[in-house]
Amino acid sequence: ARHVPPAPDAMRIETCYFCSGPCYPGHGTTFVRNDAKVFHFCRSKCHKNFKLKRNPRKVKWTKAYRKAAGKEMARDASFDFARLRHRPVKYDRDLTKTTVRAIERVQKIKERREKAFYEKRMVGNKERNRLADIAEVKQGLDLIVSPVVRQAAKAKKASAERMQEDA
Repeated sequence: ARHVPPAPDAMRIETCYFCSGPCYPGHGTTFVRNDAKVFHFCRSKCHKNFKLKRNPRKVKWTKAYRKAAGKEMARDASFDFARLRHRPVKYDRDLTKTTVRAIERVQKIKERREKAFYEKRMVGNKERNRLADIAEVKQGLDLIVSPVVRQAAKAKKASAERMQEDA
């Protein structure tokens, strides 16, 4: 009888310590500090910024910055569901089935809330952009030639050419 090793546990998708993005198995870097604290980085960019002692809340491309600046939802009940889901439990087929259904429903709710959050954030942009466009046109008004003036200049040029031909 040959010894068969037990199947490995499911691979974990860790979150990057710096940018909060997903760290898939076999990707990125894992740094273990002397006090046994483990830091996972999704790519070298995050690791280098960590080593430069940069604050993720001040680096514009990180999720921490986006949440701190109010560009993404910071608090929502759907986040708590995801945190609860990561606890290890004994396998139960019915529990797994209900969990998968709940995950799908929570994902739809989360997408709907994110869309509403985005639309609420973008409410004043159309008016702000219109006012900025008007201000830009007022600033460069001398560069814009009116169609009437352009036609008059064209007619004057054409008459001048006819005069030269006649002469």
